Amino acid sequence: MNIRRAWIGAWLAVALSGAAAAGAPPPFPVSIGGPFTLTDPSGTRRSDRDFRGRFMLVFFGYTYCPDTCPTNLQSMGEALDLVARRNPLAAARVQPIFITVDPTRDTLGALGEYVPNFHPRLIGLRGSPAEVRAVARAYRVHLLKVTPDKSAPKDYLVSHGPNTFLMGPKGEFVTLFTHDTGPRRIAEILLKYVAGRDVSRKPPGR
Repeated sequence: MNIRRAWIGAWLAVALSGAAAAGAPPPFPVSIGGPFTLTDPSGTRRSDRDFRGRFMLVFFGYTYCPDTCPTNLQSMGEALDLVARRNPLAAARVQPIFITVDPTRDTLGALGEYVPNFHPRLIGLRGSPAEVRAVARAYRVHLLKVTPDKSAPKDYLVSHGPNTFLMGPKGEFVTLFTHDTGPRRIAEILLKYVAGRDVSRKPPGR
């Protein structure tokens, strides 16, 4: 049974990745996303309902992440800038969100210093370990704490899903972007969904 579950999970991941690359909805029903209430760097509690009427671009990561998180967040920021140059109104309808999977080390102060490096409108959110686990489960993001050999316990890493999720104006799942999706492709797909424009033959920017 565990083998069967693992196979199904892998198949879902591949199918969703293909859907994101094509800029199309997944070819089968899948439950991704859900309600959350977390805290931003100012100490304000923010709910998913605060962003109704806008698209949420959601990425899970942590400030100590050595490579995956900075790369994905940089791609997200560059994509939003590309969209803004093509269609400022569409860009304003997309709210980028970074949810930390390491609330122990990622204090509000750490988030406040980290997130502006990638985009001025990026919102960092953290919660209790239980709150983070709940929202990660809702988005089907795996989390695993790993301590490399010969490292101190405090120098652990957090293995986590590298996908970025696009959620619709009602909080519904729209599509996802895999780790290797570049800024231009992300911008193309955002424009297609947010502005209702097919720009597949005319990528924004360079």
